[in-house]
Amino acid sequence: MITTSIITVNFNQLQVTIDFLNSVKKNTVREQVELILVDNGSVHDYGDEFKLAYPGLIYIRSDQNLGFAGGNNLAIDIARGKYLLFLNNDTEITDNLVDQLSSELENNLDIGLISPLILYYENPEIIQYAGFTAMNYLTCRNRGIGSMDPDRGQYNQDSRETAYCHGAAMMCRRDDLKEVGLMAEQFFLYYEELDWCERFRKAGKKIWFTGRSKIYHKESMSVGKESSIKTYFMTRNRLLFIRRNTSWMNIALFSIYYIFLACPKQIFSCLKKGRKDLVKWVFKGLLWNFLNGTDSKKLGYKI
Repeated sequence: MITTSIITVNFNQLQVTIDFLNSVKKNTVREQVELILVDNGSVHDYGDEFKLAYPGLIYIRSDQNLGFAGGNNLAIDIARGKYLLFLNNDTEITDNLVDQLSSELENNLDIGLISPLILYYENPEIIQYAGFTAMNYLTCRNRGIGSMDPDRGQYNQDSRETAYCHGAAMMCRRDDLKEVGLMAEQFFLYYEELDWCERFRKAGKKIWFTGRSKIYHKESMSVGKESSIKTYFMTRNRLLFIRRNTSWMNIALFSIYYIFLACPKQIFSCLKKGRKDLVKWVFKGLLWNFLNGTDSKKLGYKI
């Protein structure tokens, strides 16, 4: 009997995704899970290779890149599991992940979304995520709990409420989405899981972390290379998140801070790094918010 639908999205990452499929195959009971993979408009269609790596794989091919939320939403529409487990394709899981997360949801009906402990794959002794602090809505800043700390087992028995889940690994009940709705596709990249957490909270559900299970994430420990797409969507979506989730008064106060302090600081940082080319994307990210409503799916960036 299928109890959990595992959902992942691929974009031009053949071997990384095959490694992920092998990890799921090794660490789950086939009769209890279904695995849904959405290919988000990759240059090549590797469906046959993916199905060979994981027999029984449910494969969805999108002709265009729908972003993180759009890709996951395609899978939600066909998922049969009582629980939905969203995993980045650049993660590898452990043998108790599905059972532990679903057990937490089964035993506490107040939980809406839950994430496990996340460690860096290349540096498995270092923590990436053990929860998030609450958001300061005037600056749209918060802090990762345990981030970059050595993993000494300090969170292994920890199971508690937190401010936000991590998009690399999070589980919810499929039935809860009847009230909460799907992920907001207008974000496309960055902030969509934070926005989803806010919507779960507004529906009366709690956001939860458990250290009783863990995954390994292949994301770099460094900040990573700056790019136009990252600069644009981080700038655009930080303001969009505030517009969607706070009061008009807070939006006004945040906008003053963002336009006259945070964005100029970002522009100065770009110039200092010799990345003059990124400055226009800060302006474009800001401008999008003045030209579009909070439900607009216009990207403002050619993917």
